[in-house]
Amino acid sequence: MRALVWHGKEDIRCDTVTDPEIQDPRDAIIKVTSCAICGSDLHLFHNFIPAMLPGDIMGHETMGEVVEVGSGVNGRLRKGERVVIPFTIICGECEQCRRGNFSVCERTNRNKHIADKVFGHAGAGLFGYTHLTGGYPGGQAEYLRVPFADTTHIKVPDSLTDEQVLFLSDILPTGWQAAVHCDIEPTDTVAIWGCGPVGQMAIRSAVLLGARQVVAIDRLPERLAMAEAGGALTINFEHESVVERLNELTGGKGPQKCIDAIGMESHVTPTIPDTIYDRAKQMMMLENDRPHVLREMIYVCRGGGIISIPGVYSGFDDKIPMGMLMNKGITVRTGQTHVNRWTDELLRHIEDGRIDPSFVITHTMPLEEGPEMYKVFRDKQDSCIKVVLKP
Repeated sequence: MRALVWHGKEDIRCDTVTDPEIQDPRDAIIKVTSCAICGSDLHLFHNFIPAMLPGDIMGHETMGEVVEVGSGVNGRLRKGERVVIPFTIICGECEQCRRGNFSVCERTNRNKHIADKVFGHAGAGLFGYTHLTGGYPGGQAEYLRVPFADTTHIKVPDSLTDEQVLFLSDILPTGWQAAVHCDIEPTDTVAIWGCGPVGQMAIRSAVLLGARQVVAIDRLPERLAMAEAGGALTINFEHESVVERLNELTGGKGPQKCIDAIGMESHVTPTIPDTIYDRAKQMMMLENDRPHVLREMIYVCRGGGIISIPGVYSGFDDKIPMGMLMNKGITVRTGQTHVNRWTDELLRHIEDGRIDPSFVITHTMPLEEGPEMYKVFRDKQDSCIKVVLKP
């Protein structure tokens, strides 16, 4: 089969690789009908996340048709069914899964002994996302083996298109969880840093959850226009002060709720000194991430507020103002997304027309064009916001 394969930093190729096979009774094989490039994939593309190896198959936003099931699936999944595959692999039986904390499933990370040493306690296995999360082949391919397939799937109706449901795999529940973590009240201002795909889903989630006003922060006109279409007020941080504008919009009190949909690769801006500091330290391998957004959120967030962090961070960050965070009584919530906790509700929202996630797609290309589309997505060329690939 054909698949997008990691060969090193900024080196993704469309290779011919061995077709996946059933390895465990709880496995299934799906024929991929649609997959997508995620902003998190760019962290791997830039080699900022450790434990990728040449030959690893990329991708964790995938859906398709079931073509083979193992004997242990026990009728929960059948050939011919149409499924979205969450990026989190879940057993459905451990203590964390029973609590709905699916992204920290205790059984699916097959490299748990290594991840325990790195993280203290390992999280779940993830598709296409380094050997610290199990080293599972990803779904930017013609076929995908799904371990724990009887629980790691979302059945979707034939009445909905791939484009409407594909993002149940990651970015829609990620944006939704980010907003839910904010405990949004009708009087709240919710400020969202980053208008990429996750930020766009967080904007619409905050609106659906009843925020008084949603403010979106970015620098790219096409992303800001999409945010405005979703009901947000917008701030272009290259043209105005984020702190001053947020204070204007909140009567000088600051937003009650803040969402970091950027993560470890904040944009480096010559007029913002700490972004230069972070990039220099990152280049010298003295810091993993560029946490400008975290600092700015802590500074501007109203006392007693909530900071929600769906953006991915990889390791150690510098100059985080913990004294400010503690003295303002700010609550911080973060984590990989507990995808299956939210999908029933989100699927109802899609079926009822309250949200159509396909709005975020700007490019649909064949799988073979994937390596080039990684570069287009990285460089924000051709107003690229979200890429869907068709094997």
